[in-house]
Amino acid sequence: MAERRLVRAAAAGAGQPCVGGAAEGSSREAGGIAAEGYDFVEDRTREGRKIRLLNVVDEFTRECLAIRVARKLGSADVIDVLADLFIARGTPGHIRSDNGPEFVATAVKGWISGVGAKAAFIEPGSPRENGYVESFNGKLRDELLNAEVFNTLAEARVLIEQWRVHYNTVRPHSSLGSRPPAPDVVVSGLPIPSPGRPGPTGSHQASVTILH
Repeated sequence: MAERRLVRAAAAGAGQPCVGGAAEGSSREAGGIAAEGYDFVEDRTREGRKIRLLNVVDEFTRECLAIRVARKLGSADVIDVLADLFIARGTPGHIRSDNGPEFVATAVKGWISGVGAKAAFIEPGSPRENGYVESFNGKLRDELLNAEVFNTLAEARVLIEQWRVHYNTVRPHSSLGSRPPAPDVVVSGLPIPSPGRPGPTGSHQASVTILH
């Protein structure tokens, strides 16, 4: 089991994401997702070895679509993650990223173009232009990575996926009217109980603190 860290690092990326660069293609288009953003985050396991996380976020629903966790991630992994998502959810109009070598690789750009999407690169040194995924990265680091010590890569994968599911299905999002993103996408038709009122099974629901 992962050990809780005694001291959290200072919160990263405070404030609301800038939508100036992310606004293009950020509303849902008929038949698919208008835009997705993706980015890398790094952490380490207990012995100090680096792990990399590839995060993919739906800019319309704010849902985290995938987190790929490995010691090393390259352009082939980027294509693999996107291929799985496009098969399952359809091809978005835009894929937004920074100018990291894994994203600007010829193979990645060619693959994205080949499936009918467009690669939207932000200006160098302007991470807020990829505001939705940058905001997500800050929450991931503040709420999980800064709070846990992962003993192994396998443990990191399990705990990060558990957090991703919680983020999508339980955690309230102030930008979505205090609702999690996934129920509208995955469990449509199921009402979300109001805080303090009985749920579908009759159990009392505890009050929920809104996280920003």
